Amino acid sequence: MRRSRLSATLAAFLLALSGLLAVPAQAANLLANPGFEAGSLSGWTCANAATVSSPVHSGSYALAGTPVGSDYAQCSQTVSVQANTTYTVSAWVRGNPVYLGITGGPSTWSGNSAYNQLQLTFTTGNQTSAQLYLHGWYGAGTYYADDVVLDGPGGNTPGTPGVPGSPQTTGVTSTSIGLSWGASAGTVTGYRVYEGAAVVATTTSTSATVSGLKACETHSYSVAAYNSAGESAKSSAASATTSGCVDTGLPKHALVGYLHASFANGSGYVRMADVPAAWDIIDLAFGEPTSVTSGDIRFTRCPVSECPNVESDADFTAAIKAKQAQGKKVLISIGGQNGQVQLTTTAARDKFVSSVSAIIDKYGLNGLDVDFEGHSLSLNAGDTDFRNPTTPVIVNLISALKTLKAKYGSGFVLTMAPETFFVQVGYQFYGGSGAGDARTGAYLPVIHALRDSLTVLHVQDYNSGPVMGLDNTYHNMGGAEFHIAMTDMLKAGFTVANTGQFFPGLRPDQIAIGLPAAVSAGNGYTSPADVQTAVNCLVKGSGCGSYTLRGGTSPAFRGLMTWSINWDKYYNWEFQNSHEPFLNALP
Repeated sequence: MRRSRLSATLAAFLLALSGLLAVPAQAANLLANPGFEAGSLSGWTCANAATVSSPVHSGSYALAGTPVGSDYAQCSQTVSVQANTTYTVSAWVRGNPVYLGITGGPSTWSGNSAYNQLQLTFTTGNQTSAQLYLHGWYGAGTYYADDVVLDGPGGNTPGTPGVPGSPQTTGVTSTSIGLSWGASAGTVTGYRVYEGAAVVATTTSTSATVSGLKACETHSYSVAAYNSAGESAKSSAASATTSGCVDTGLPKHALVGYLHASFANGSGYVRMADVPAAWDIIDLAFGEPTSVTSGDIRFTRCPVSECPNVESDADFTAAIKAKQAQGKKVLISIGGQNGQVQLTTTAARDKFVSSVSAIIDKYGLNGLDVDFEGHSLSLNAGDTDFRNPTTPVIVNLISALKTLKAKYGSGFVLTMAPETFFVQVGYQFYGGSGAGDARTGAYLPVIHALRDSLTVLHVQDYNSGPVMGLDNTYHNMGGAEFHIAMTDMLKAGFTVANTGQFFPGLRPDQIAIGLPAAVSAGNGYTSPADVQTAVNCLVKGSGCGSYTLRGGTSPAFRGLMTWSINWDKYYNWEFQNSHEPFLNALP
């Protein structure tokens, strides 16, 4: 975040060059009604689609999908699969652009006036189900598909029920979450509600209430049906949060900015007392380690030689207290572009806690911002479960942050500013799988472990390469759609690469968008108009263009972060003057 640099996300394009060994599958089409010969869409979940008698590839019927408005006429089917197994997928398609893919996995497409065959393979991780999909493209007209195949061994014993519908939240309290879901096909004795691998409820109906929970906790649930023959594969997961979250004193929609407190960086030094009242969270950039692995964090204020107008420590501290008296939060930000932090040992972890505490106590700060970039976080090969990480730099950071939160209590403000490479790219590639760059998705276990203590996550929607969203389409930084797609992933949650594990979405009040204040501040500058288009889509569901929100609208969306307050002043406060009144006017 500190100075111009090459994007780490570029490395994501190298990931496809390597992969894990897997068990080959024996051919057996797992799909129901694969050629649509039932004369209906039985077995499929579709929107804006129907069966037709012409044109067909074989038999009497085929699928016809016609995208309407912001919908792209998707048809999907979820099947039971075996772990660590390679499957082959194919379909005969024709007409306008048509896409064939596996949710959270590979996809392919074509557009041809005659039937042609699309093919791909995918390899399961620890998952027990996979979703195949076909869809067209927005406004492109009708596509046709026939003779769809998903070859490989099934995960179900014959006679077990079908996969239940995805669970939906029916109500929450501070100690419980209510759920309902669609009934399974076949003979059903009952349903089991899972959180990860643990059964948390069993019922004979298609609803349940999970109780005994704590306030302000986020949980992710899936459902499986069972009978005397066995259990179905689990449904896709859904997340919900109990009520009773602590009020941190932030406004509903906040403006967050980094203040160059230890350097000028070409934009000039801004004294703490001169930071305008528009900024609700002020992140002091940066606390940096004495060495990469020491864990010993030091915060050195900008020297007079670089910042001639720098104030004294006494004036700096007094200005912080004045900001806090106005309801503002002032945090120490650790890391940045140059501050590589690797807590490889428990000794480094403990030194991190004590040295960060010393900074917080010296200046009377409200909390901590984690801005680990570069090579601070990566995953060891084989560390594939973000819910139970084993890599020391990850485990020790989680422990350190939990210790700091416990030390300072519920009012402690904890924010994080990862790049997309460390979060959303985890939808396609996860570093612990041993394939490609070990840093992909490496923030996910940290975010997940701290999700109930996390105040705001403001992913840097800049210095980023193209990133695949939940629509299985690559999005490029600099426009409204990139911010919509990236933020929707944080709200809706997503399956982590090929692990088969679902990263639950965050609460809307925990999510903000990170942006460069100006063209000189970072690659991916977005005009105020496009930023506000994105926020209106996320908050109100309006102006979303061709993108459909998977996580629904977020009226409690927290706000906007920028790098940096200094750069915004240098460019005549465009970011602040455009976005503070806009955020204040949101419902």
